[in-house]
Amino acid sequence: MSSETIALLQQLIRNRCVNDGSPDSGHEYRSVETLTDFFGGSGIVVEPHPGRQSVVYRVPGTDPEAPTLTLLPHLDVVPVTEESWEHDPFAGEIIDGFVWGRGAVDMLNLTAAMADVFRTYLRGEAPPLPGDLVFAAVADEEAGGALGAGHLVAERWDLVACDYLLTEVATPGFRTGSGLTLPVTVAEKGPAWRSLRRHGTPGHGSQPYGTDNALTGMAEAITRLAETPTAVDISPAWVEFITSIGLPANLVERLVDPERIDGAIADLDDPDFARWVHACTHLTITPTLFAAGEKQNTVPDLSMASLDVRITPGQDLGTVVDQFRKALGPKLTEEIEIIQDLDFPPNESAPDGPLWAAISDAATEIAGPTNLVPMLTPVLTDARFFRQRGVTAYGVGLFEDDMEFAGSLAMFHGNNERVGVASVHLTRRLLAATIAHFGKRTGGVS
Repeated sequence: MSSETIALLQQLIRNRCVNDGSPDSGHEYRSVETLTDFFGGSGIVVEPHPGRQSVVYRVPGTDPEAPTLTLLPHLDVVPVTEESWEHDPFAGEIIDGFVWGRGAVDMLNLTAAMADVFRTYLRGEAPPLPGDLVFAAVADEEAGGALGAGHLVAERWDLVACDYLLTEVATPGFRTGSGLTLPVTVAEKGPAWRSLRRHGTPGHGSQPYGTDNALTGMAEAITRLAETPTAVDISPAWVEFITSIGLPANLVERLVDPERIDGAIADLDDPDFARWVHACTHLTITPTLFAAGEKQNTVPDLSMASLDVRITPGQDLGTVVDQFRKALGPKLTEEIEIIQDLDFPPNESAPDGPLWAAISDAATEIAGPTNLVPMLTPVLTDARFFRQRGVTAYGVGLFEDDMEFAGSLAMFHGNNERVGVASVHLTRRLLAATIAHFGKRTGGVS
């Protein structure tokens, strides 16, 4: 059974469901076909745009009053610069005990594990839960979810309605003196994506003196926004997480102190972990796209830029406005038009209740004494659509002990993405045990 999980993961990678943000990319129908073959039957396919398919299966429970649990993986992956990889990012090869490929960590490892576990319920090999069990493999997560989970929640809630949800982000745990500390994603930052537009005056490129070059003004604005220190937010979830993972006490003290955290981040030896710490405790502003001009010898009269802006649960859109004013100053604030592209509030689920307890039961059963620690993620996931409906949503997995937390995070959207075969097996076991324990805790016998 576990070998089938790996084979499914390899095929999902090979399907090359690359989402570049355009409606005609993604091609998730390929992986819907793969899942149809894997399950031995069709689910309900939802296709809001040609080729952008999500598929939903439901196994009815034995008690109509019992809570419904949904497994929510996504099928799309981000683009890749193939020449920067050591191995073909879409071959799904197993090399030195790792499955290599785009999406191996984000999140096709979970997609395959969830599908393999769900199949045991779909086939009747595992007894039904008290409540319904839903499997919804969705499109478009990597571009905001409008053609995937967002569409399902808004337009087909009847298909995915639930009380509890398992999705991403899954990360390796930390071994401490008391056993395993296992992060469970319970919260995420909110996107406040912005575009900038600046107008100038066209002219001949040979005569730049005194011209109003739209490009140079925008370049200055982008530089200021990227380099100006941003607002810090030390949330209760951050404090619980950072105090639970076995770091030296003096470092922990600095990492929970708003006045000292920037210095502590600068002193961290691991740049991947430093990026994560900064992202979880700060408003972040990342320039991602820039365009200006039409011809090499013409002063551009229009420039555009896009910014990935994210706020923590303790911040709001006023934090963003204040940061932009501080960074740009009066002159550039006046010159540049700021366009709101996407605003979605930070969101979180309480770390309690039957699903939280079931994850703890399962992890302890498989990995020995385990302490679950709630974790904030700076990345955007489909959990946010469900949390807005009052659903309790978590992301969790189980990895080999030699898989490092920060190293795993660096593979998200990075080069040479890969996941250990053993880690996929462990995650499958964790999910299977979690679902079984959830059934017991919500009234079932399994």
